[in-house]
Amino acid sequence: MLKFQFQVPKKYEVLLKLEATCLNPIDWKIQKGKLRPLFPRKFPYIPGTDVAGEVVEVGAEVKNFKTGDRVVAELGHLYGGGLAEYAVAKESLTVVRPAEVSAAEGSGLLVSGIAAYQALTQHGGIKIDGNGQHKNILITAASGGVGLYAVQLAKLGNTHVTATCGARNMELVRSLGADEVLDYKTPEGEALRSPSGRKYDVVLHCATGISWSTFEPTLSERGKVIDITPGAGAMMTFFLRKLTFSKKQLVPILTVSPSIENLDCLIKLVKEGKLETIIDSKHPLMKAEDAWAKSIDGHATGKIVVEI
Repeated sequence: MLKFQFQVPKKYEVLLKLEATCLNPIDWKIQKGKLRPLFPRKFPYIPGTDVAGEVVEVGAEVKNFKTGDRVVAELGHLYGGGLAEYAVAKESLTVVRPAEVSAAEGSGLLVSGIAAYQALTQHGGIKIDGNGQHKNILITAASGGVGLYAVQLAKLGNTHVTATCGARNMELVRSLGADEVLDYKTPEGEALRSPSGRKYDVVLHCATGISWSTFEPTLSERGKVIDITPGAGAMMTFFLRKLTFSKKQLVPILTVSPSIENLDCLIKLVKEGKLETIIDSKHPLMKAEDAWAKSIDGHATGKIVVEI
C-alpha cells in the first residue's frame, strides 16, 4: 500500500499519513453492493472512512491545519480511502486530535460517536450538560459501536438509562453508566421491560428485528423510538403514525450528517475523561482482512480498528 502520485490535496484538502482506521458495518455493506447505486461513486474504491493521522501536506487555501498536526477526519462514503497508508481529507471534515486522545480512540468517534450524539441530542432532546428535563431512556444493542457511546452520552444528561445487550457484555454496559441492563435473550429483555417499571420517553434503537408492537407498550404518553437501522416496516410505521397524529412516534434515521462541531465536542469529552472509545480489537494494515471478517461477523464489542 503506497502513496500514489495522484494523492495531491486540492485547495481545501489535507493529505494525511494515516495512523488508524475504524471499520463500520456500512463499509462491508458497500463492498457487497447493498448500497448501490449510491455508494461507491466510482471504482477503484478503497474502503474505510473514519481515520486518524498526521497532516503531511495542505492545500493552497487550507487555514486551520499545518504539516505535523495530528488529526481525525471523515473521508466520506462516496470516495472512502481509509484502508491505506495515505488519504486525502476535506479541511471541513477534519479536527485536531489532542495528545490525550490516541489515534485508535479518535478514529472510533466519527460515524458511531456522531450517530449516537445526533440521535440523543437532536432527536431525543437530551442535553449532555445535564441541565435538561429528566428522561427515561432505553438503548437497544448497547454493546455495539453506537450503543456504547450512547450509554455514556445519555448519562451525561439528566437521564435514567435502561440498556439491552448480550449476557457477556452486561457488566461492561453497566460500568459505562447504565442504570438497568437487560439480557436481550431473556423474556424481560425480549419485552424490553424496565426492571423498575419505568416507561421510556426515548428509545434509541440500535438493533434490528424488533417490531413497533413490542416498543409501544413500553413508551410514555409521548415517547418516541429513534431507529438508526430502519427497514421497510419502520418506514411504514413512521408514515402511519404521522398521518394519524399519534402521540407516540417512530423516528427513522436514514443518514448521519458529518459535523465538525459534533466531532470536536466528542473529542473534548474523550480528552476530559468523560467519554471512552471501547475498542474490540486492533489489527495491522497487512491483516486488514481479519478486521473485515470480524466486522461482517457482527459480534464485536466496541470498535474494530486497523492500525497503519
